[in-house]
Amino acid sequence: MFNLNSGTYLKIIFLFSFAALIGAYFIEYVLGHQPCNLCLIERIPYGLSIILTLVILILKKNEKFFIVLLLLTFVFSFTISLYHLGIEHGIFKESTVCTAKDFSENITKEDLLNQLSRRVISCKDVTFRIFGLSLTTINIVISLLFIITLTKIYTKYEKKK
Repeated sequence: MFNLNSGTYLKIIFLFSFAALIGAYFIEYVLGHQPCNLCLIERIPYGLSIILTLVILILKKNEKFFIVLLLLTFVFSFTISLYHLGIEHGIFKESTVCTAKDFSENITKEDLLNQLSRRVISCKDVTFRIFGLSLTTINIVISLLFIITLTKIYTKYEKKK
C-alpha cells in the first residue's frame, strides 16, 4: 500500500464515497436502473463516511474515535455487501429486507394496489454491471480496501501513544 499520511487517505475515502453516491444516483436516475432495497442500504455507509471524514478533517479532535466509527461503517458495508452477493449467487434466500415496502405512513387501499402493481426489484437480480462485476461485488472490494486503510491509520494513532 502507498505510504501516504492519514489526512491524504481520509481525503481519498471522502472522494471515493462522494463519487460512489453520485455514481449510484446517476445509474438510478439517469440510466434508469432501479436499485433493490439492499442496494439502497449499501449507500448508507458512503453517506456516513462523507460525514465522518469531514468531521475528522475539519475538527481534528477525537480522531481515533471517529476512525473507529469509520472503520465500523465499512465493516458494516462489507458485511451487507457480502450478504447481498450471496443472494445474487443463490447462496442465501432473499429476506424480507429485499421485498419490504415503506409502510411507515398510513396508506389507503389505492396506495396499496398501486404498490402491488409496481415491479419489485429483486435483490438477486443484477441490473447493472461494470467490467462484468455487479455493483455489490465492487462494493465488497472497495469496503475491504477501506477497512485495510483505516486499520493502517488506526495503528498509526496507536503507535503515536
